[in-house]
This record gives sequence, structure tokens and C-alpha cells, in this order.
Amino acid sequence: MGAALKLCCWYAAAVLLVDSSALAFCPSAPNTNIRATTGAETVSLLAVANDNESVGIVPSTTNDIDSRVRRQLVLSLLATASTSAVLFAADAATATTISNVEASASHTSTAELIKLIKPPLDQRKYETYELPNGLKVLLCSDPTSTTAAVGMNVHVGACSDPVEIPGLAHFCEHMLFLGTEKYPEEDSFAKFLSSNGGYNNAFTDSEKTVYYFEMDGSIDKRFSEALLRFGSFFSGPLFTESATGRELNAIDSENAKNLQNDIFRLYELEKDRVNSEHPYAKFFTGNKKTLLEGTKRQGINLRNELVKFYETYYSSNQMSLAVVAPQNLSQLRKFASDAFGDIPNRESNPPEDKWAFKIQPYIAGKSKIPAEKTVVEIVPIQELRQVTITWPIIFSSKEERKLYRLNKPDYFVSSLLGHEGAGSLLSYLKEKRWANALGASDNADLSDFATFEVTVELTPKGLNAIDDVCETIFSYIQMMRNTPIPNYVFDENLQLDELEWRFTTKGQPSNYVQSLVTAMDKFPPSLYIAGPRRLALQETSTTLISSDQPRTAFKSNEQREIIKAACTDFIKRLTVDNSFLTVFSKSFEGQTSQTEEWYGTAYNVKPVSMSALMKWKNPSSFPLFYPRKNIFIPSESGLKVNRKPKKVDQKALTFEEKIKRIPPPTIIRDDGDEGRWTVHFKEDDRFGKPKAFLIFQLLTDELYSSPTKAVLGMLYQQCAGDKMNEETVRMQCVLHLCISITAHHSCINDLSSSTTLD
Repeated sequence: MGAALKLCCWYAAAVLLVDSSALAFCPSAPNTNIRATTGAETVSLLAVANDNESVGIVPSTTNDIDSRVRRQLVLSLLATASTSAVLFAADAATATTISNVEASASHTSTAELIKLIKPPLDQRKYETYELPNGLKVLLCSDPTSTTAAVGMNVHVGACSDPVEIPGLAHFCEHMLFLGTEKYPEEDSFAKFLSSNGGYNNAFTDSEKTVYYFEMDGSIDKRFSEALLRFGSFFSGPLFTESATGRELNAIDSENAKNLQNDIFRLYELEKDRVNSEHPYAKFFTGNKKTLLEGTKRQGINLRNELVKFYETYYSSNQMSLAVVAPQNLSQLRKFASDAFGDIPNRESNPPEDKWAFKIQPYIAGKSKIPAEKTVVEIVPIQELRQVTITWPIIFSSKEERKLYRLNKPDYFVSSLLGHEGAGSLLSYLKEKRWANALGASDNADLSDFATFEVTVELTPKGLNAIDDVCETIFSYIQMMRNTPIPNYVFDENLQLDELEWRFTTKGQPSNYVQSLVTAMDKFPPSLYIAGPRRLALQETSTTLISSDQPRTAFKSNEQREIIKAACTDFIKRLTVDNSFLTVFSKSFEGQTSQTEEWYGTAYNVKPVSMSALMKWKNPSSFPLFYPRKNIFIPSESGLKVNRKPKKVDQKALTFEEKIKRIPPPTIIRDDGDEGRWTVHFKEDDRFGKPKAFLIFQLLTDELYSSPTKAVLGMLYQQCAGDKMNEETVRMQCVLHLCISITAHHSCINDLSSSTTLD
């Protein structure tokens, strides 16, 4: 770098923190069950919304939002080296009895008292109830916005495809957009939304199909019409012969687009390891081969089967509706009744009742590809080197599945396996030069089973030491099994999660409604909002949490012990005998013996050697240990607002207000052209949230003075970022410290830190 170096800093803060003289921070990222560690900057393979309320993606056809985001996060990092509760009627009881959860979820009426737990900063008004036809409804009135979004979750997915017609559920999803009895023009809904600044989309998952749209909702008449058009999808679709034939091309085109996508290729091979009699093993997307050629060959009338599928599963008592809009709750209630009240209630049972807990997901000798104690070697499209260890988590009953969702043991375990600091898996694997990144998360999420994965991005050296990499992972799991996880690990996870809950802010409405309707299928009414966003949802063994106030600790030892017991049981399932491996590498090209049927993926299947199995069952002792206590987590007494935010009228900002010029930062220090510092400062006077952004710019004319120096600069970026990662990991957990070092062609080398203060 050149001799003349100037450091510029711009800083914006909303609060002054006084807590043992240390600044502390909290995360603003969405609450997901992901613990993915990265040694370098990551780039997503698919578009992911950075939404504090929900994690949403540009949906496609075969995966649900949560599991696809988890999968794409792991693959992408590897690919790139109110204080006021809302009551429907009146004050509710202070606790929800777990034994009444299912009853309350399915028999909600205006006479019942339902307390929706929402983030303290969320000033929107909510209401949940059931229409007379059994449709579950969640309304959210947001007068500060002009945007409206609506989501509908139909509780049926690709697992319910007829065996002889793979892809029928996905095809049905497409056909609902192509004309209804009330609005027969095929593309009328899309045109209507486009003329009102909106769009729509849908996706088909294994057990649900979600439809949603977003638009300008400031004009009541227009928004109510949009709801009527949307509601007609579910009360009177046409399924015309002409549209049926044409839409097959769209399905086939969509499938063709995914053929070169490693996410879809891996997903299909994952399902090939499931018991072939289990519905999860089906080909979900569909194409002309399955929907056209296959049905003709079998003498099946596709349109008749389409209508039969719709009339069997599209029943109002198996649907959930979420509406977020500027109108008040009274207006939204009327709009919802008018638009969705005539959806027929066919008294359908949940589709999974036909197979869940009756057909085992994994049975030796019953799948296309063996699962336990085998390794599948895959040739990827992208330049990937990674190994994934997968464990099926099989549930024996609906009750066990429900408790798993409430206690989220995978979240706590993944926080340990995915830790990045000293003593962590990633730290050791990097030291051995075997890995660049590591991720731990759940993946498949069905009624009767889930899967849990640890994925490691390998170096070339690590690819030749896969057995040793896996031994290290099993050694850490053995440590968790033999050495009790310290209480502070559970306490800190809860504290960090509650800080995130405390400062959760509004995100994109379309992502939010998708998150809400998905949660309405998984949680009781009181947890429609909080369920996916908070930990420790059981207050005792018989009651659920009931307060929206952020917690600084578990309410009781019993509550912590419930989580610890769930984690202990979860860890017991992470055995060598219950695991299977997947390895991605271009080095397998030309050396494979098998080809996957639908995506043409080249792969090998090999048993894990007996020597490796024995080594993994009795792993050596490595310098691995639990994370140290995080001293950066703030106490409640340490949170003080330096300047209270300006009050903003509870109405949507006009265009003129939105474009009003914001005063620029002031210079609070300037050492001149030959000096070291120029400091710009802009204090937040509006939001009052604990967030700060710090940008340090090192100015030099040397960075791009030659090709060699440009390459050295990029290497410096990566090495410095990688070095700082392990040293600052505890701060990152609390600060949501996002350190990035970037080189600009304007001869500026940026070191920026985006933090959320608490």
C-alpha cells in the first residue's frame, strides 16, 4: 500500500449503551434454524430476501421456503468459497395448555379469546379466527404502509400426487391461475395486479401449496377486487381443456430450467434414499413425460385427474389465509368473508393421515439408493467440493413431532456444531487445511420425519481426507453426548434470540404472509407469529409461553431442563449407524456408474468402509471444546436510548415525504489532507433502534497500480477477513457484526462493519 494512507469513518447510532463499559450488539438477521459458518464471503445461488420477519425466497416448485433456504445457504457458501398483546376479543388467559393446542387450532370462533404473541416493536393490529366454512384466517392491519399482501396455504403438496401421475399437485398449482368461473380470462389476475403495482406467485412443497400476491393496497375498491379474484381460485377454477394442454409446456420448461441446478439435483438424490413406498420419494416437479406421455400410455384423462385432485384436497378446512394490508381490521374482516367465504368445505382430513407414522421413511433395501452407512459421490454442475453427513430424525407420533417444533433441539445443537470460534469444528478443520466453511442445519421437514445435516466445504487436501473430516465431526458429537452441554450455552442462545425478537422490524409483506400461512399449519393460534421466531415455546411441560415481552433468561429451571432433555434425545440420534454421506466433486467426472432418472445426475454409491465406521464410532480425541461464555451479551440495564426518536404519524408516508432530503452527516473530526482521520457522524433521530453502521475507508493509490498489486489486494481481503472471523465470532453473535473488506477501482480499500447494537 502507498505511504499516504487516510482513514475515513462514518458512524450512525440510535442508542447509547452503558453496560460494564462495553458496547454490545444483537443480531438483526431472521430467526432460522441455520447455523452455517463461513470462512469467506458467500453468494446465494437463489434470490433470498433479507427479511427480519421471515426468510423468503423466489419460490420454485419442489421445496418449501424454510428447507430450500437452508439448503441454498449451505450450497451457496460452499459454491463460492408492543409491549401490547393483541387479543381477538378480550384479555386471554396467561398460559396456553398444550393439551388444548390442537383443539384451539381447529375450532376457533369469534366467541373464543385468542392472544397472538407478536414482537414488541410491531405496532400493527392482528386478528385470527375461522370463517364459517372452516378456513383459518389471520388478519394484520398496517395503516403505516400502502402495500398489501395475501397468502393462502393449501394443506396438500406433492406427497399426495397419485403414484401414476408424478407432478400433479404442482400442475394443479399452475392451473389455478388460468381462469375461474367468475373471472374466466386466463391471465386476468396477473394483468390486474400489474396495473396495480403488484405481482403473484406460488410454490408446491411436499405437504403444502402456497399461493400469494402483493400489490398497492391503498385503494379499498382495488384491493377488495384483488381478494375476490384471488378467492375465486379456490372456489371455482375452470381447468379448461385448452389451458391444460398449454400449461404442460410451462411445467416442462420449468423442469428443464432446473436440470442444471445443483440444488434440485441433490434434492432428487436425497429423496432416492428414502423408502420408495414413502410419498417423499416421488418426483415432485413433473414434466411432459409424467403428465402427458405417462398419462396417455396408461389411458388416464389428465384433466379428469386434475379435477379429482382439486375436489379431494382443496377444502376450506385444510386452508390457511393471511392478509397484511393498510385497511382496518373491520374492513379486512368483511373483505375476507366476501372473497373466501364461499370456498367449499369438503370436510377433508389432513392428507398425511394416509401415510404418516404408517410407512417408515427409511428401510434398508426399500429405496433406489441405500441410505445408512453409504456414501453417494456426485458430479456437480458447479465447481464444488463438499461432504454432507445426514441423519434422519424419525418421529413416532404427532405429539412427538409437535414437541420437536416447540423445543427446536436442532437449533441449539446446530449452534454448537456450526460454531466458528476457538475449539470449534471449523477452527480445527481449517487448522488442518481440510475445510474452508461449514454449515449445520435441519433440512427435510415432514409430518413424520426430518433430516439434520452437517456440510463441510472441502479444500483439495480435505477431499482426500474425508474419513478424517467425518471422524472430527463424530468426535464433537461424542463430546456433546459424554460431556453435558453447559447451561450458559442454552441461556445465551435464548438471550440472543430474544434480543432479535425484541428488535424485529417489518419486512417485505409478501415474504411475511408466506411465513405466516406456513406457521398456521405448524403452530397453535397464539404462536402463529412467534412460533417460527422464538425459542423455548414451552413454559412448562403442560403450558406454552403466553407473553410477547422479551425474556432475558428462562422463566424457570424446568423450562431450561425441557430444552436440555430435548437436545439430549436429539444428540442420541446422531449416530454413525444412523448416518449417510453425500460428496460433491468434479473429480468424480468420468468415474461414475449410475445416472439419476429425472435430472441425469452422474453418481456412485459406495458402502462406508468398515475401518472408517469403526474409527467414527470410537473417534480420537481432538482439541475441540464448547464455546466460551459470551461476555458481549448485554444486560437489560445496559440498554439506554441516547435520543428518543421523533414520533411519526401512524399513516403511510406520501411520495413527497418519502423523497424529502435527509440532512447529511456532520464532520466531527477532520485532520486535513495530510492527517489521518476524517470522521462523519449521523445520529438516528427517528427509529430509536439499537443499530449502528461503521465504515472505515483506507485510501491508497497503490491498490490498482498494477495487476500484481490488484491480485495481492484481493488475497489480502480474503486472508484478513478469514483471520478476523475466528477472533470476532463471539461479538458477531451479539453484534450481528458483518465485517467485509472490499477493494474498489477508485483506489479505496473498504473495511465496513454493519452492526446492531444492544
